[in-house]
Amino acid sequence: EVDLVESGGDLVQTGGSLRLSCAASGFSFGYYSIAWFRQAPGKQREGVACISTNDGHTEYTASAKGRFTISSDRAKNTVYLQMNSLKPEDTGVYHCAVGPCILAITATPPPDGYWGMDYWGKGTQVTVSS
Repeated sequence: EVDLVESGGDLVQTGGSLRLSCAASGFSFGYYSIAWFRQAPGKQREGVACISTNDGHTEYTASAKGRFTISSDRAKNTVYLQMNSLKPEDTGVYHCAVGPCILAITATPPPDGYWGMDYWGKGTQVTVSS
């Protein structure tokens, strides 16, 4: 069974940093892409960052680029999201998911909310105080 477990969410002040982890089981890295999504209160879910574990290529949404870094540890089957210079608008529940980066990172979220990801974790809460 494929399982994704997120951790690392916390309450931080504006300008602070957090490192989220997505621990995967039931499949091996190197053949899949892993994406981070977030959903803020009253907002649509959005793709934040994505990594192709095969070649290490990364993609970021505009709001995350330059502040967030996605990385993977293939030996540990874990993907990380290092978040620096956090802003209140970064607040939300962060989920990791298995699926194509081309679908996860887009300026136009799907109107029906279907992202085409194969598996989702249950999420971890990130709160950035103003």
